[in-house]
Amino acid sequence: MLDQYDKITAAAACISARWPHQPAAGIILGSGLGGIASALADRVTIPYDEIPHFARSTAHGHAGQLVCGLLEGVPVVVMEGRQHAYEGYPLSQITFPVRVLRRLGAGLLVVTNACGGLNPMYRTGDLMVIDDHINLMNDNPLIGINDERLGPRFPDMSAPYTPALIDVTLAAARRGDFAAHRGVYVAVTGPNLETRAEYRFLRGIGADVVGMSTVPEVIVAVHAGLAVLGISVITDMCLPDALEVATVERILAVARSAEPKLHALITAAIAAHVRS
Repeated sequence: MLDQYDKITAAAACISARWPHQPAAGIILGSGLGGIASALADRVTIPYDEIPHFARSTAHGHAGQLVCGLLEGVPVVVMEGRQHAYEGYPLSQITFPVRVLRRLGAGLLVVTNACGGLNPMYRTGDLMVIDDHINLMNDNPLIGINDERLGPRFPDMSAPYTPALIDVTLAAARRGDFAAHRGVYVAVTGPNLETRAEYRFLRGIGADVVGMSTVPEVIVAVHAGLAVLGISVITDMCLPDALEVATVERILAVARSAEPKLHALITAAIAAHVRS
């Protein structure tokens, strides 16, 4: 971790040279959820390969670019696509952009994902506001010598997702009259989807949805002192006794169909964060 500080500085300087504003929030968009970036006003788009020390995204449905602009008048930086452990990147590289967002001045990280539903009360296309998570990725982005300039050695994870923002987001869903659950996200490495026995295990340990991202970024966001909001889009149901074959095309289509609801929740949360 000690080699990250100068790299973070270089990456932030590159972005600031092309978009000289302080973002109120950084937003990480998951698979098939890139449409929110197109809603920004006064957009400046920077491909990841033009930013020092950023890794390329090779996953389906990830454009691999930073989009800076105004969301409902609020300056934000959107990561249109992320990196995953299954792409072969170490977690320190995957979470590097979170460090850069913090250096740019963001006080809030909004992280989204497409995921599989484990809770039988959920339905495909529903949203889930993340209340807590389980890390089953067999790794942690904070492993190594700690740099106190970036955060404390032992960050507290008793409430990694900001409770006040969870409440605001669920209230926005009620006003919009659409389903938004509150539950637990479990992160696994992937890239294969899980077996029926694994789905039973994950549900048994308390998970409501399963995915292959989000947790590393949230760990680093907490370490860096950011407020955090996490929202999952349930793109397929993972019920072991009624399991259907999931395809990438269908997952991306469901994610895209949920974007208007996701947009409403994100804008409500960012507005509340700015007011606080």
